[in-house]
Parts: sequence; structure tokens; C-alpha cells
Amino acid sequence: MPTGLVALLDDIAGITKLAAASLDDIAATTGKAGSKAIGVVVDDAAVTPRYMVGFEPKRELPMIGKIALGSFRNKLVFILPAALALSAFAPWLLTPLLMLGGTYLCFEGAEKILEAFGGGHAEEVVEAPVDAATLEAQKVSGAIRTDFILSAEIMVIALSDVATKPIWEQAIVLALVGIVITIAVYGVVALIVKMDDIGLHLAQRNGAAVQALGRGLVKGMPLVMSALSVIGTAAMVWVGGQIIVHGVEDFGFTAVPHWIHHTAESAAAAVPVAKGAVNWAVNAFFSGIVGLILGGAIALGLHAVKGKKAH
Repeated sequence: MPTGLVALLDDIAGITKLAAASLDDIAATTGKAGSKAIGVVVDDAAVTPRYMVGFEPKRELPMIGKIALGSFRNKLVFILPAALALSAFAPWLLTPLLMLGGTYLCFEGAEKILEAFGGGHAEEVVEAPVDAATLEAQKVSGAIRTDFILSAEIMVIALSDVATKPIWEQAIVLALVGIVITIAVYGVVALIVKMDDIGLHLAQRNGAAVQALGRGLVKGMPLVMSALSVIGTAAMVWVGGQIIVHGVEDFGFTAVPHWIHHTAESAAAAVPVAKGAVNWAVNAFFSGIVGLILGGAIALGLHAVKGKKAH
């Protein structure tokens, strides 16, 4: 066998081994990067079912399919190349962009809390009556726009965890995070939206246990939706606040971040079990307080400006 071919085969074998090791590393990195964005993912899954309210059941899954396709396009066509360009040419922008997205999450979470207490919405508008097809197109378009913001935050959070990796590994990890999270989010959304239909189907089947389960699903869906709304709002405020806390720490303003870390560590040291859970909970609580203060100030400011314009 020619020497050049032997050398080529050796090179291919070496590259194959390296690729196998890299795939293991990529899988681990993808899981770690995706887990950091879980708060935004929860909010994404909690927000989307609201766009289905008021439509015929037969239109729910097609609408979710359109939104999911839009989400894939957001992540893989628009955000992924922009994120890689950011990593390659302006990595110093990563923290400010994360903080900008975190501020938006804080604002949205605080705005929802104000709505719950009757404060209205700073961007609330009255829509003119439209036909069902136009309304569906508007809702899908609105959901895709919201998804773009949340997807950008998810991808930038993931990018921050792989910023030191080679550019090709960043691309693979971000693509995998985008694909897996989109499938997971909209799979859960489809299940949530159709849960009452599943319950009705089970309630009509034979068997007392199956019928009871079906009725339970139908009755429980309003509670599930309410719980998702609360969880989504809490996730937005917590994740946004945590991003802000980490960001200001990176810029050298360490007093508040260090106090939060010290308080969390002290609380964890004071309990005999579940130290990690306590540490996380205290960090999340105080990060949420930071997020609520920041988001609340922005929301109240916008409400004040809106009130002046109204007069």
C-alpha cells in the first residue's frame, strides 16, 4: 500500500478518535449550556399557549407548528450566525447584550406582576376586529416575534458558556441547543394546549378510572395554565435578575453580588442537608429581588410616561 495512503488512513483514524471525543465533550457542553437557559425556556413554554386562546381546537396544532418553524428560523438562520460573529469579532459585547436581554426579562416579569394587580400594560393597544384567518396570522406573527427575543436570550446564555471553545464547536453546541430546546418547548406547548381535548377523549372511554382521569385533566387545565403563568413570571424575574447580578460583577461592581453569594453560602452552611438546593434557592430569591426592583422601576417609568402622553 502506498506510504501516502497509509499516512492518510492514520490521519483519518486520528481524526475519527478526536471527533468521537469531541462529540462526548459537545454533548456535555450542550447539556450544561442548555441548562443555564432553563428559566427562559420555562417562560417560553408558559407564554406560548396564551396565543391559542379563542381559536377552534382544530387550528391549535397548525398554529403551534407555524410558531415552531418560526422559532427554528429565528434560532438557526438569524441568531446563530449573529452569535458566532459576536463571539469571533466582538466577544466584549457578550456581557452587555446578556444584561440588555436580562433587563428586558426583568421588565416583562415586573409588567406581568403589575397587570396582576390591575396596573395594565405599558404597551397595551386596542385591536380592531378582524376575520379569523387574519387574527390567526397576527397571533402567529406575534408569537414568533416574542420567541425571537426569548430565543436570542437562550442562545446568548448558551454562547456565554462556550465562548472559549473553538468556533466550530460553538456552532454545533448552539445549533443543538436551538434544536433540542425548540422541540422540547413546542412539544410541551402542544401537549398543554391539547390536554383538555385528551381529557375529553378519555372521559368518553370505557372504565371508571379512565373517565375519572379524563375529567381530572379537563378540570385541572385551568390550574395548570395559572401555575405556568406564575412559574413563567417568576422565571423571567429570577433569570433576568441573575443575569444582571453576574453582569455587574463582571464589570467590577461586586458589593451586591458578593453579598448574595455570601448569604447563600451561609444559609447552605446552616442546614444539615440539601445544601446545594438551599444555596440555589437563596441565590434565586435575591436575584429575583434585584430583577423585580429593576423591572419594576422600568415598568412604572413607562406607565408614568404613558400617563403623561394620555393627558
